[in-house]
Amino acid sequence: MTEPRVEIYDIMACNVYMDFENSVLRKEQHKFLVAFYPTGGAPVPELIESITAYGPDGYKVEIANQEFTPHNRNGWIYDRTTNGHWYMVNLDTGFMNEGNYTIEVKRKDGRTVSHSRRQNNAPGKHLVSAYTQLQEKITNSYAPGRAGEFNQGASLRQVPITWSSLKTLGDVDAFYIFRLSEGRSGKEFNTQKLVWWDNIFVQRVGSPQAGLNRDRVVLGNELSPDKPYVYFVEITDGNKMGDTNICIFQPHQTFHT
Repeated sequence: MTEPRVEIYDIMACNVYMDFENSVLRKEQHKFLVAFYPTGGAPVPELIESITAYGPDGYKVEIANQEFTPHNRNGWIYDRTTNGHWYMVNLDTGFMNEGNYTIEVKRKDGRTVSHSRRQNNAPGKHLVSAYTQLQEKITNSYAPGRAGEFNQGASLRQVPITWSSLKTLGDVDAFYIFRLSEGRSGKEFNTQKLVWWDNIFVQRVGSPQAGLNRDRVVLGNELSPDKPYVYFVEITDGNKMGDTNICIFQPHQTFHT
């Protein structure tokens, strides 16, 4: 019988510009994320002892071995599309310092695995500056969005979602990640039960430019009739987790089928 493996796919240690509507959190944040390959056996949460992120000047933060929720903002997320787990912590303490960051995973069998990356703040400053200048135009461009209704009789298969990119509006290159959940507002968005998402971090394996200047997606899963849906599009400076310096979380958009 094959022994379950705990192997890191990639990590993120980067800044976050949180532009969610009605949020009490500051806009300037940072996060750590570690994505694992499927173990081939017991799930990752049963196999690890601890996850710790380290950075410059003695920086240290623990990533909890618990289910991630909007309230604790620290724990694991199960990705049904890959049968793998992500661990993430969002920190409402401003942007991180430039420098080298490492995420170390201690397994219950005593072994450790780790990945490192270097944070560069210049790309994030450039992207956030461009976004904030164009934010209103981008937000108003989403279709369907802004609590819109589907046309009666419209197909719920292969539904297109469109928006204006920074490239179109300001000639600024960026990558885009789309996530859809059932719900009537951002407060009901469920990270653990996504209806569909555009995983450019996996797509890039076969398509190196996956997500670059993307301004539309076609939903891969059929929607349900008479349901509220909520989604948001994340803007980044890369489609490889370990190369990403900034994530911009745009305001949620909603529609009803």
